Amino acid sequence: MTADGPDGLPPLHLPRRTRLLLYGALVLLVAAVVTALALGPGTTLAPLLAVAPVLAGATTRKARVPLLVGAAALLAVCLLESANAQLPSSVRISVPVTVLASTLASAASVVLVAARERELFQVRTVAEAAQRALLRPPAERIGGLRLAVRYVAAAAEARIGGDLYAVVETRFGVRVLLGDVQGHGLPAVETAADVLGVFREAARTEPDPALLAQRLDAALTARPGDGRFATALLLDVAPDRGPVRVVNCGHPPPLLRRAGAVSELAPPRPAPPLGLRELTGEDYRASAFEPSPGDLLLLHTDGVAEARDAEGRFYPLAQRLPGLHGGNPADLLDAVLADVRGWVGDAGLADDAALLALRWDH
Repeated sequence: MTADGPDGLPPLHLPRRTRLLLYGALVLLVAAVVTALALGPGTTLAPLLAVAPVLAGATTRKARVPLLVGAAALLAVCLLESANAQLPSSVRISVPVTVLASTLASAASVVLVAARERELFQVRTVAEAAQRALLRPPAERIGGLRLAVRYVAAAAEARIGGDLYAVVETRFGVRVLLGDVQGHGLPAVETAADVLGVFREAARTEPDPALLAQRLDAALTARPGDGRFATALLLDVAPDRGPVRVVNCGHPPPLLRRAGAVSELAPPRPAPPLGLRELTGEDYRASAFEPSPGDLLLLHTDGVAEARDAEGRFYPLAQRLPGLHGGNPADLLDAVLADVRGWVGDAGLADDAALLALRWDH
């Protein structure tokens, strides 16, 4: 995000429909002035000039713009009234006062809106910095492994949420985490930050991915208060393209696309989400699969799988994935997100969505 506009704000962007409405109002205003000149003595449409500073204020963040336009409108009113001697005194007084009041109100509105947009811009800048600190993009290539991630917040102005991911290179291989914290808002972000912090430290010291999951579970259980939990996938990718170990902690299973066919890597038995192991007493266990050159593994959160169309149907990721094209993981993730957006239409995503793809080139 760049601040190229006035006072450190991003440039003003008006949607096409808004611009058309403003152009229409301007045309009507000009027509009213022309009509006022044609009507002759005794009648006037000069009060409509009070709209001019309002229109100007809608197209700028600088208070001087509606002030200058208002001054021009006030001058036009004076000229129209001087050419129309038959107007009553009440009209001659009320019209300039109306234009002046409209000008001052428009300028004040521009100042207020600019201040609020500046505050919002600063908040979004901080949110982007927080996202870069929490959700660090992985390298596009690690040895023979290619990676890509995408994160989409459901709220239009949000940058971070409860979904999380991390990729860490260690002496044990590449350790991958993708998860989804229960809930929304700042408490979910705080929980995600705790999980990521523990993972980045423990991934470098704990060789067993199942025990790594237990450490994450213990960290969530030890958090005071809210009792939040998180579903998660942990991957242990061997540096020599050996077996990939997967620990599924109550998360949607990853999808393996091999030779055009897609299959789910479902765990051999269910395991609880992180933070709930004490309730079930179940240990986390790792399953494994042997990757082949050209294999692509897609990890996702339920913001993708639970995206709904206008009829309330869930997005069928496993069924649509074979038909989505992408020469590399990044292109495929972009294709998935575009397909999801087409599926949900104007309703938009109801939840944050995170996607992480890995492809073995050799």
